[in-house]
Amino acid sequence: MSRRSKLERFLELRAFPNAFEKEARILKGRWRSEYFQKDLPLILELACGKGEYTLNLARRFSNKYFIGLDIKGARLWKAAKTALEEGLKNVAFIRDYIEKLPEYFARNEVDEIWITFPEPHPKKSKADKRLTSPRFLTLYRQILKPEGVVHLKTDDLGLFEYTQETLKEGYGEILTAIPDLYHVRQLDDLLTIKTTYELRHLEAGKKIKYIKFRLIQN
Repeated sequence: MSRRSKLERFLELRAFPNAFEKEARILKGRWRSEYFQKDLPLILELACGKGEYTLNLARRFSNKYFIGLDIKGARLWKAAKTALEEGLKNVAFIRDYIEKLPEYFARNEVDEIWITFPEPHPKKSKADKRLTSPRFLTLYRQILKPEGVVHLKTDDLGLFEYTQETLKEGYGEILTAIPDLYHVRQLDDLLTIKTTYELRHLEAGKKIKYIKFRLIQN
């Protein structure tokens, strides 16, 4: 993709009715009532990239709302454009950093969070950048309902183990932990959605890992 086409897509993204930047802050606490206009479960995908997981979930569950968040405008352009072309009314996208989540969502506003194949940041010095570090878990706790859950899919053993260790330190309750997802006999249909990254990992012979957990409220 040329630099010019990236700029064109970025500008087009700003005009899409289902894509937001900082202006979405006015919808904090009012996503259901003002944007989606029904009281249905609200689910986020963080670092959603081209929105493959977000879009697949939205296609399968018309009775739920989905919002994908990523900082890369060129990636979100693809996600938002696909949603518009398919007429998906239950999905939207926000371009911003994950650290800004509390600026867009009110306490207890979100039902679930999906994190699919995030950067694992294996160096110990970068541990606070991991999306399941205490720093980020604290952010999620601010917006998730008390019974809300977080899903993590990863190919990285280090992140898989780190997440479990962190949760056991008092940050959350592990509901499910699967070290090799596709060797489970009865796999939840939600977990069979495969992004481009996941397909690459599988082709390389990597095992896909999954954790579902609930955060402990202070």
